Amino acid sequence: MDLGKGLGHLTYSTLVHPGDNWDEIWNSLTTYVPKVKERIAPKERFGVSLRLAAESAQTLVNSRTERDKLKKFLDDNDMYLYTVNAFPYGPFKGRIVKEQVYEPDWRTEERTQYTINVAEVLADVAPEGTAPSIQSPPLGFKPRVTGPDVVAAFTEHVLRVAAHLVELRERTGRTVGLALEPEPYCFLETTDETVDYFRNHLYSGAAAARLAKLAGIPISEAHSALRRHVGTVFDICHQAVEYENISVSLQKLVDAGIPVFKLQEAAAIYVPQVDERAIDVLHRYAQTIYLTQTLEKKDGKFTMFLNLEDAFAAWKANPGPREWRTHIHVPVFLDDLGPFRTTRFAIEDALKFHKANPVSRQLEIETYTWDVLPDSLKTGDIVDYVCRELEWVQGQLA
Repeated sequence: MDLGKGLGHLTYSTLVHPGDNWDEIWNSLTTYVPKVKERIAPKERFGVSLRLAAESAQTLVNSRTERDKLKKFLDDNDMYLYTVNAFPYGPFKGRIVKEQVYEPDWRTEERTQYTINVAEVLADVAPEGTAPSIQSPPLGFKPRVTGPDVVAAFTEHVLRVAAHLVELRERTGRTVGLALEPEPYCFLETTDETVDYFRNHLYSGAAAARLAKLAGIPISEAHSALRRHVGTVFDICHQAVEYENISVSLQKLVDAGIPVFKLQEAAAIYVPQVDERAIDVLHRYAQTIYLTQTLEKKDGKFTMFLNLEDAFAAWKANPGPREWRTHIHVPVFLDDLGPFRTTRFAIEDALKFHKANPVSRQLEIETYTWDVLPDSLKTGDIVDYVCRELEWVQGQLA
């Protein structure tokens, strides 16, 4: 929904619902989203963030009938599509995902074609006057980035998609943006790393020359086309795990001219003082199908663990004062989780910054972990839970 006052459009990620193929996401879309709209925006249009796995995107690209069915459903229910989550390529629910969520990464044809398919769907289904975004991984899992040749391959494939987005804009009039999402333990991890990559690779003169050749446009147009079509998703949870000052990080992106196509409201677990009680409760969160990247601050030094279990082992080997921030998306309206807290303060900081200086046209709540959260955090059903999150963000921006 349009928040007005230049604050952009707010919705929630349908990644929280079952959606590993088109039948599943269609069922989730038609079952849950109208109920959320009825409570949150009964008299206004409601924006939709659609989870499309590669299989779903291929189904929609191949079938005008299915795309028309989707458009009719959105129109009949006073909804509109403005963003797609194209991060997980394959199944994401009910099975172990871990670091495979980044595969195939951005050096592959599979990732490139998947993203192009999603762009085609958005160009057909998103309404006129919108600039829809594609949420995509941070290029690759950091341990698998073994040299500059890998980075060059990432860039080449992103530029190929950018060239397609240029052609798509000329053909359809829709401006689709590719939004790369930094995440702990990935090639694009911190805001500084992201700014460095964009400046020295994606927004470089060499990249503009390559895009000009791929898209058949002058280099002078390629520079602006890159900034129009390639930007970021800023997930507040991810950058809070990195101990970043969120307002400072957002300003760095603004200063570097890197568009934030989507500002994601998400909260992580924050353990100000690690102790046995906190670890005992954290075991409930560790038993998950997703990665639980944990950044430890101890004696002024930082150590990253891929999963909570690795942090537990480090604590057991050498107990003592330390702080942890863990990549588990918990409800954005919560601050206190008993023996520890959440990084809700980072969301409050980001929304305060956004309210004073709107940084994105798209806001999205992404708490996709409802299926693995402890029962104590599940108050009501999934519709109640989603609506409470949306209402909390609305309240912060009121």
